[in-house]
Amino acid sequence: MFTKGWSGIMNLDQARQLMHEWVESEALRVHMETVSACCAAYAAANAPDETEIWAVAGLLHDMDYEKHPTREEHPFVGVKTLEQLDVDPQIIRAILGHASYTGVPRDTDLAKTLFAVDELAGFIVACAKVRPNGISDLAAKSVKKKLKDKRFAAAVSREEIEQGIAELGVDRDEHITFCIQAIRNEAERLGL
Repeated sequence: MFTKGWSGIMNLDQARQLMHEWVESEALRVHMETVSACCAAYAAANAPDETEIWAVAGLLHDMDYEKHPTREEHPFVGVKTLEQLDVDPQIIRAILGHASYTGVPRDTDLAKTLFAVDELAGFIVACAKVRPNGISDLAAKSVKKKLKDKRFAAAVSREEIEQGIAELGVDRDEHITFCIQAIRNEAERLGL
């Protein structure tokens, strides 16, 4: 069982340990890692002093989803554990905000970023998996084309992708390209 063992700030290694205790599905772990990579890349560009905090938020945003996938439980069960571990409140707030139905506003850059990369990261991985070269030569143009095909990765909310881009206030093509590159940087480690 994960024990606190730190003084107020959870680092990425501790977050990864917690993720592995909660999540058995390799696909879900990869999703959480790709969201973390996108969050960390945005932090490195816009809030470098908070890169690890943003990476931890991305890594843990779905920690309870495998065992508690209902709207009544996710992300509330995971957040309760994070609160007991005294995890940074901005991480907790961003995790709550990534699920629109919680009613928690995305009123920080971290919360907006987490929401804006969550569904898109999953979609990018789905696109990479159907390409001969995986993510190595994936471009925004290909992702946008696949977004138009409602049958492809049908579980991914196109509406939330567009809402996230709007809330973050970024150019759509640049955002997609930025996330592709963030995931590409971790591709070998994640088996993509």
